[in-house]
Amino acid sequence: MATSACGTSSTSREDLTGEQLFSTPFPRSNGRSCATCHVPEDNFTLTPAHVARLLETNPDDPLFSAIDADDPTAEELTFEHLKKGLVRVWLTLPDNVDLIDDDGDVITPSDRKLFVWRGVPSIADSALTAPFQLDGRVETLEDQAQGAITGHSESGKAPRGGLERIAAFERDVFSSDRARSVAEYLAGGGDPESAPDVEDGLELTPTEERGREVYNAICAACHGGGNRATIVDREIHDLAFPAIKPDGTVLYEVPATDPPTPVLVAQPRNEFLNIGSAYETFMGQLDPDSHVFTRDVSFPRYRYRFYTDDSRREIAADLPPAPPPGFDDDLDGDGGPAGFNDDLDSDGNPVAGPNFGLQLFSADPGRSMITGSPNDFEAFDVPTLRGIGRTAPYFHSNAADTLERVVDVYSDHLLSRFPSLTLPGEKEPDDDGDIGPPEAMTADQKSDLVAFLKRL
Repeated sequence: MATSACGTSSTSREDLTGEQLFSTPFPRSNGRSCATCHVPEDNFTLTPAHVARLLETNPDDPLFSAIDADDPTAEELTFEHLKKGLVRVWLTLPDNVDLIDDDGDVITPSDRKLFVWRGVPSIADSALTAPFQLDGRVETLEDQAQGAITGHSESGKAPRGGLERIAAFERDVFSSDRARSVAEYLAGGGDPESAPDVEDGLELTPTEERGREVYNAICAACHGGGNRATIVDREIHDLAFPAIKPDGTVLYEVPATDPPTPVLVAQPRNEFLNIGSAYETFMGQLDPDSHVFTRDVSFPRYRYRFYTDDSRREIAADLPPAPPPGFDDDLDGDGGPAGFNDDLDSDGNPVAGPNFGLQLFSADPGRSMITGSPNDFEAFDVPTLRGIGRTAPYFHSNAADTLERVVDVYSDHLLSRFPSLTLPGEKEPDDDGDIGPPEAMTADQKSDLVAFLKRL
């Protein structure tokens, strides 16, 4: 009987259930299983606390493989990124995209690959959330499992039957019976747009009830539907998709309005969204005193050139755009607001990138590396919010360590840009010194929303 490098015979693997395969190291691998990074006792995520505990008690665990070391080529490996719950993900540039340097010169490597640091999403409720991965690059759970086996366990092609059993197990993991009931409704042929609101029957405290009202007013537009992960208001969704000029700056209406009005690009079939989470990562790299949880680990610094087609001759957009003269990135420590400037173009409109600020680099291109579209710059999947209270840290890069911080980011940096998403009430002063409009929610509204989210 043939035996793998990990001590499990090929014959015995055929007898394992999907759950057992999920927790069993793969043959001829670095010793990792699915459960190495999707830790069952931590709601199938990878938490910083788990990594720190494991590094102290068992530094030889397969989790600490060189591929996820801060520098895989170092003589002595360190794992500061893993300690933030981050793993290295390799992506291939689309045929119509190049990497460029600060001067706009092409620096694409010969293998056309780049890497990013991302958190490990839970497999719970995956029956409701196709496509998979944070950028939606995988259509099925079977393909997702194979990608993890190849990319994170450094193994080869797995038997299709084994992949199907792993996928079947993942489809049967839910954050709650409520989520399971929605999945069963949809699996039975139910109309996704008519899926029942299973949270209707929750017995909520007054605080949670107020939080549900906040959720319905400003969250459900993009986190709605029976799966809590469906764009239900395209008008709200498209507010985050400004038209981009070839230099990477936002196209505004002319003559200039007060406030400026960006020209929007309709996205009728796009389920992804740039909420500014990659911009949060960028800001954390500039400000060591920021609230960004990952501020003290380094991220790659990319700029991308998008072309109109695969010939790579006509530029569609350089992103992020080159900063104008006088751009203040606050690297000099003068205390000014990093990422913003007062420059106006000849029409009197702001000079700003897709995040409605300016940035020196992008730590993660998001969905745009799958579609090749500059409209998908730093856009990510809209996740289900069920079980969110048990899956910290948050965002694709683990930029927020608590749910309270997530709500702060939305209130201060995202929703506040859009008057239709700003709730009535007296707002507290910004505590981070940034410029722009006041927050979208009051302190009480934020705490009420957090209370409701923890019940989902």
